[in-house]
Amino acid sequence: MEKISIKRIYVPYDPKDGFRILVDRLWPRGMKRENARVDQWMKEVAPSTELRTWFGHDPAKWDEFKKRYRKELQENNAMDTLISFVKEKDHITLLYGAKDEKHNQAVVLADFIVEHGFSNS
Repeated sequence: MEKISIKRIYVPYDPKDGFRILVDRLWPRGMKRENARVDQWMKEVAPSTELRTWFGHDPAKWDEFKKRYRKELQENNAMDTLISFVKEKDHITLLYGAKDEKHNQAVVLADFIVEHGFSNS
């Protein structure tokens, strides 16, 4: 079983999700906090407001978004906290609110964690 998974916050909770971390800067529209089943909200690891606004979930900007977001992650002290969750927990699920399941920050974040030495198995 993989150690890190990603999931839209609007998809119902599953016990297999493990420790659920919301990685959006803004609370997802229409999602009640009591229904979200979020263990940790780490808005600090989400893309900056400027980057999020620039990207606007435009797939044509995806490659540039990934580059810019990775640069932000490299300089982000909150990544230490996220990495500690990855080390401590059996499984984590990175939650996001975007409709696009392929072009969102959780995809980049999960890859970034794995690329920096935290196996996804």
